[in-house]
Amino acid sequence: MSTTRQELLQAFDALLQPARFKDYGPNGLQVEGRARVEKIVSGVTASRALIEAAIAAKADAIFVHHGLFWRGQDGCNIGPVVGWMKQRLALLLAHDINLFAYHLPLDAHGELGNNAQLGLQLGLQATARFGEQDLGFLGGRADGASFASAGALAEHLENVLNRPVVQVARAQAAIKTIAWCSGGAQSYFEAAIAAGADAFITGEISEPQAHYAREMGVAFIACGHHASERYGAPAVVGQVAAQLGLAHQFIDIDNPA
Repeated sequence: MSTTRQELLQAFDALLQPARFKDYGPNGLQVEGRARVEKIVSGVTASRALIEAAIAAKADAIFVHHGLFWRGQDGCNIGPVVGWMKQRLALLLAHDINLFAYHLPLDAHGELGNNAQLGLQLGLQATARFGEQDLGFLGGRADGASFASAGALAEHLENVLNRPVVQVARAQAAIKTIAWCSGGAQSYFEAAIAAGADAFITGEISEPQAHYAREMGVAFIACGHHASERYGAPAVVGQVAAQLGLAHQFIDIDNPA
C-alpha cells in the first residue's frame, strides 16, 4: 500500500501538533521527495549514514528527530549548502526521498514521544510535567517502589540502555521522585529540583550541573543524547505507518554522544 506525501505530513502534524511549540527549527517536511510513499525509515538524526541506509532500504521517506535545518545556523535559517549539508541534500534529492523532522513535538508527545518512550523503557511512570513548554516528565517507578540510591538508578539505566552513564550525586539516599527530559536538557535541572525530584535524567551534562547536584542533594544522571532519544521516532512512525498501510523500518545509527 502507499499514501501521498501530503497525507503523510497531515498524519504526522495531527499527531504531534507542531504549531503548539516554539522550536529551534522547522518541524514537518524539510525536503520534498517523491509524491507517493510506500516505505518510510525512522531514525534519530538525518545524518549521511542514515540517508545512505534509507537509500539501501529503498525508502521513499525518512522521519527523524534531528533534521537538517536549524534557526541561527551560520546566521540565517538554512545556511550555505556546502560540505556536509550539500552531501546530505544531494543524496536526498538524487534519490527523491522525503525528509520529515520533528524536534520538540516529538520530545513532548504524551504516549509516543521521546520522553514518554524513554520512561516506558526505564519502567517509569509520569504523573506531572515541568519545565519550559512542559517538556519535562516527573514521576517514579511504575511499580511504586524506590531505587535504593542514585547508584542503583544509574546501574538500571546502564543495563536498559546498554551504555555507561555519568552520575553526580552527593548522598546515598533512596530515589523516589524522578524527573527526566531527553537529549540536551541539562538546563532543566533547576526546574526539576524545584519540582521536587530526587534525581534528574537527561542526555547531557554541562559544568554547572555537577555543582548543583552536589549542593542541592539531587542526583544528576546523563545517559547520552542519542541513547535517550532512540525511542520516539520509531514509536510515532510505527503508529502512523500502521494507520496508512506503509512499510516501516527503524535504523539506529550508533552515536556515542
